Amino acid sequence: MVLLHVLFEHAAGYALFGVKEVEEIGMLLPQVEESVLNIGKFSSVIRLNAFFPFKSAQAALENINAISEGVVHADLKLFLETNLPSGGKKKPMLGVSDAKIGATLQEELNLSIQTGGVVAEIIRGVRLHFHSLVKGLTAQAASKAQLGLGHSYSRAKVKFNVNRADNMIIQSIALLDQLDKDINTFSMRVREWYGYHFPELIKIVSDNSSYCKLAKLIGNRKELSEESLEALEEITMDSAKAQAILDASRSSMGMDISPIDLINIESFSSRVVSLTKYRQELQEYLRSKMGQVAPNLAALIGDVVGARLISHAGSLTNLAKYPASTVQILGAEKALFRALKTRGNTPKYGLIFHSTFIGRAAAKNKGRISRYLANKCTIASRIDCFSEVPTCVFGDKLRDQVEERLSFYETGEAPRKNLDVMKEAVAEASEAAAEIKRKLEKKEKKKRKREKRKLEALSTAEGDDEEVEKANGDAEEDTDTIKKKKKKQAAEEEITSNGVVEATPGKKKKRKITVVEAEPEVTEEADVTQVEKKKKKKKKAAEEDE
Repeated sequence: MVLLHVLFEHAAGYALFGVKEVEEIGMLLPQVEESVLNIGKFSSVIRLNAFFPFKSAQAALENINAISEGVVHADLKLFLETNLPSGGKKKPMLGVSDAKIGATLQEELNLSIQTGGVVAEIIRGVRLHFHSLVKGLTAQAASKAQLGLGHSYSRAKVKFNVNRADNMIIQSIALLDQLDKDINTFSMRVREWYGYHFPELIKIVSDNSSYCKLAKLIGNRKELSEESLEALEEITMDSAKAQAILDASRSSMGMDISPIDLINIESFSSRVVSLTKYRQELQEYLRSKMGQVAPNLAALIGDVVGARLISHAGSLTNLAKYPASTVQILGAEKALFRALKTRGNTPKYGLIFHSTFIGRAAAKNKGRISRYLANKCTIASRIDCFSEVPTCVFGDKLRDQVEERLSFYETGEAPRKNLDVMKEAVAEASEAAAEIKRKLEKKEKKKRKREKRKLEALSTAEGDDEEVEKANGDAEEDTDTIKKKKKKQAAEEEITSNGVVEATPGKKKKRKITVVEAEPEVTEEADVTQVEKKKKKKKKAAEEDE
């Protein structure tokens, strides 16, 4: 008698196995472990009761996704209701590998679920010998099904991204930090290299990007004249600095430089300038991405600091899961563990120190405002992560609250209550979301109209082509008939010139042309023939008389 049923989820389908002598097996676990490796012994312990193959790869993916999330799919529910024994005093006992799906099955189907222990060993054996236990399934087919389902499951997990495109933000902020380091290093190299020729320029211009542009523009300082003063003013944005550069170039203590060295310095300076320009473009891209992915966090704490928080947490979802106390010291882990080890004071802030609020607060209020700011950052990140339509309404309201708290610390003016502020934010956010949805609907309608117009244009173009082809065909027929008529007229003219032409007209039949030759006229040759005839007659008459 089968007292335990085991559910096994395979890439090919669901399988339900019946286990014999469950109490004895439960007592002899080492023997079970040995029998699992031998298919002969293992098949005597269990038998296949039912197998439900998946209809398609899409159905298999849907079922596996449901199992991974702990949800009972309709196919699994129907399979178990059909094949598990119903009725009786005792509930049927079902062994499953995952406790999460087991709890859901227990609630929905009212079953007694068993996980771990002997069930785990039996499922291990079933996984090992599955292709032998199911008729018509080969090891190659089972491995192909597992491989295909694994690929599709991984692709679905990659596509199913709740935190939208925060991976791009993580890469952008990392590249931005790297570019800052590289531009700084390269600018110092340009300063050192060009400083041999024009050392006074370093003291006049402190900005790295401006220095590289000036090094590229000036080149040989001896060739600098009053004509290039306007170009210097465009770069430095200061006429006094431009004049100072011009004066310094005339009385510089630098060494002379060869043309080949100048060419290399100019090319390297142009590379640094292009890197600086790309860094600005990357910062704009980061700002736009933060506005799409985490608009509230960007509005509250800034684009760069918000991107650093997301990058340090790993994703926007991870940041939303963190409590406010973790967000407060995020980025100061070394200082925290050092303080715990030495029993010193723990850090008050981490990455959020780079925001403007903490810098504006007094020394005694820095800890308070960092704690309050971390709380608001946590709220903003959760709203960004789980809201369907991204808006920056909540971020602006939270920023106003932090400003009010700062003024409260400085002047003692009581800030507004959080409940009132959030009510206003919810009302404004609903209006903003409705407007965004309206805009999206308009865009979709415009897209559809454009597609319809394109289709209509294509159909009309095809119709016009057909009409043109017909017109061309008719024109060709007309030209053929005209040519035929001309040929006939020419033939008739030739015939009439040679003889008399008689035409027999018909509706559809071609006209038959009969040529009648003219009768010959009576000439002298005819008279000669008559005289000869008369002579012959006379000769005959004479012969008869003789």
